[in-house]
Amino acid sequence: MPKQEEGSMPEQNTEVLLEAAEMSIFPRISLKPEVTEYLKSVFLNKEVLAAVGHQEADCRFQKLLTCLSHPPSYTCVRISTHLAPLEEIRHKLGEELKKQQMCSSSAQDVSIQILPHPRITDVLLLPVDGPRAVEQLSSEVVVGAQCGSAVLRGAHVFAPGILASSKYMKAGDVVSVFSDLEGRCTRGMTSFQGKKVFVGNGVAEMDRSSIFCTDEPARGVGVRMVEPLYRSPSFDGVLPSLAFLQNLPSVVVGHVLGPRPGERILDMCAAPGGKTCHIAALMKDQGEVVALDRIRNKIDRIRQNAQMLHLHSVKAYCFNSTQAVSGDSAQENEGPPFPPESFDRVLLDAPCSGLGQRPNMGSTWSLKEICSYPPLQRKLFHAAMRLLKKGGVLVYSTCTVTLAENEEQVAWALETFPCLTLQPQEPHIGAEGMPGAGLSPEQLRLLQRFSPELSWDQAETTTPLQCRADGDTIGFFIAKFLKN
Repeated sequence: MPKQEEGSMPEQNTEVLLEAAEMSIFPRISLKPEVTEYLKSVFLNKEVLAAVGHQEADCRFQKLLTCLSHPPSYTCVRISTHLAPLEEIRHKLGEELKKQQMCSSSAQDVSIQILPHPRITDVLLLPVDGPRAVEQLSSEVVVGAQCGSAVLRGAHVFAPGILASSKYMKAGDVVSVFSDLEGRCTRGMTSFQGKKVFVGNGVAEMDRSSIFCTDEPARGVGVRMVEPLYRSPSFDGVLPSLAFLQNLPSVVVGHVLGPRPGERILDMCAAPGGKTCHIAALMKDQGEVVALDRIRNKIDRIRQNAQMLHLHSVKAYCFNSTQAVSGDSAQENEGPPFPPESFDRVLLDAPCSGLGQRPNMGSTWSLKEICSYPPLQRKLFHAAMRLLKKGGVLVYSTCTVTLAENEEQVAWALETFPCLTLQPQEPHIGAEGMPGAGLSPEQLRLLQRFSPELSWDQAETTTPLQCRADGDTIGFFIAKFLKN
C-alpha cells in the first residue's frame, strides 16, 4: 500500500474527511468514551505525530472509526486448490451463485463477477454491491449487532439473532431490519426506540409467536433478506468443500507461515479452524497440523471443517495452550501437553480485543476488558517459544488495531527472547507496522498491518477491485519470527 505523503496541507486533509463522510451511511463505530480516547492516544502517539503530523494522524483516526462500521467492498473466498484447480472452482462457483440469484431475482438482474487475486493463488474476490438505495418500511425487526454485521456481509437473519419485531408479524410479511447499536434492545420487544441502524429489507419466514413464544428456541432463517443495503452472495451450502469464506488477511497468515509437506505445525488458538485447514491444504495434507482450543464445541467445529475440506492431517484437541508444554522432555503422548521443541512452525493467532473486525457498528466493552489481552498473549507467546524447534518459524497475528497487542508485543518479544529475529513476509500486501512501540523503521517494514483507514478514501472510486482489495480489509496484524 502506498504511504501517505508527509506534510499534507490542511485543505487536503479536510477534503479527504469530507470524501469519507460522503461515503458513510452508518455512524462511526459506537464505543465507550474511554475506549475511543484510548484508541485516539494510540493513533496520535508521539512517533506517529512526528512521522505524519497531527492533522494527518487525526484524519486517519477519524476514518478508522468510520470505516469499521462499514463492510469491505468485496467478499473474499479461499479456494480448496488441494482438491481442484482454481479456474475449475471459479467456474463452478459462478454457476452456483447464478442459480442462487435466479431464484431470488429477475433474470436481467443476474450478474456475477468473480475475480482471482493477482498475488494470492487460492483467493477469489467478489465485489459487494452497496450501499444501495433501499426504502425503509413501517414494519420493523431489530437484531443484535453481531447479526446485523453478518447481514452486511451477505447473510440472512437467523431466528436467534432477532430481538424485537412488530406485535402482529406473520410469515410472509415484508419487514425492515435494523441493528441495535448499543445492546439495549430486550429480547421480545414489540418496538425499540434506542440507537439502531437500517441494514435492509427482508421477508419474514416465521411468525412472531414462533420466534419468541415457544419453549424451544427458534432455529433457522427468521428473515430472508431480499433488499439488503449491501448485496453480496449468501454462501450457505454453496460448494462447502471447495469455497471457504475467510477474510483476506486471515488467508495471508497461512502463506506467511510457509508450511511445507511433512512438517509438524501447531495452531495454538485454532477455532473455528479456518487457518488450521488452510495450513493443512498448503502442506498438501502431508504432515501433521495440531489445533488447540479451550472450548470443546469449538474443537468439534474444527474437526467438522477439516472433514468437510477432506483434510486428514488435522488433529484437534480441547486444551489450554498456555499449559501445552510438558515438563517431561521424554514424554511421547500423541496429544497435549507436548515436549519442548516439538513443532517446526507455530501459529499464534492470539485472542485479542477484535477492534479491527468489520463491519462492527458497536462494542460495549470497557477499557479494562480491552486492556486485558496483552498479559494472556504473552503467556501464550512464552508457551509458543518453548514448543518451537530451533530454526523454526513463529507467526503472531491479531485482528485488532491497538499498539499494545501488536507492535508493543513484537518489541517485548524481541527483548525477552534474544534468539528471535523478525523475518520478511510473503506476500506482504498490507501496510508496514505503526510507529509508537520504539521499533526501528527497518523492523516496522518487516511487520504487516492491515490498515483499512489508509484506503478508505479509495473504497468508492473507480480503482479496480483487485488493487483496492489489499487495503480495504478488516484491521489485522502479522509478525513473523525465526528462532535462531
